[in-house]
Amino acid sequence: MSGDRRAQRRQRTRASIQEAALRLFEEQGYEATTVAQIAEAAGVSHMTFFRHFPSKEEVVLADEYDPMLEELVRAQPDHIPAVERIHRATLIGLGRVYESNREALLHRARLLLSIPALRSRIGENLASSSTAFERGLSSGEPSLEVRAVAAACSAALSTAVIAWAEGDGEQELPELVDEAFRLLSGATRPRDHH
Repeated sequence: MSGDRRAQRRQRTRASIQEAALRLFEEQGYEATTVAQIAEAAGVSHMTFFRHFPSKEEVVLADEYDPMLEELVRAQPDHIPAVERIHRATLIGLGRVYESNREALLHRARLLLSIPALRSRIGENLASSSTAFERGLSSGEPSLEVRAVAAACSAALSTAVIAWAEGDGEQELPELVDEAFRLLSGATRPRDHH
């Protein structure tokens, strides 16, 4: 089997494990759901589960978006400001996954906020998207400027996702992300509430 087909099959297996896990968490709660139940619901063995996810927490935390974000940032024109490059890349990336994955994304975001063991690891997610942004902006060792911009942008993205989950998906995520990035780049001033 070609490497490409193997990667696709691996991706499908990961997705079906993640979908089964999210469904079970919704039905019976995160704490009550076991790895064995998730594996059974996804039609895979216990061992296969652990080959894809080292723990139950990872099923919620893991996502495939960082490599895509890195590529999309790299594809932006060099002459535009770094924050704008990441802003555009993030909206393009969201456009690719949002419609088809909206409910799963919202469910994962809600779980991240509601389960202390997961909430405490939001920082790791931030660090990994920050690294993806750094790689997209520079080849080699990132400068202080690149690291600062990447960290600020991943914080803006995370803040938008948290606001989306806390608002129970009332607003659309791409709009919140767009607004967070505009605020970050100073294109919009926070409105005064008098």
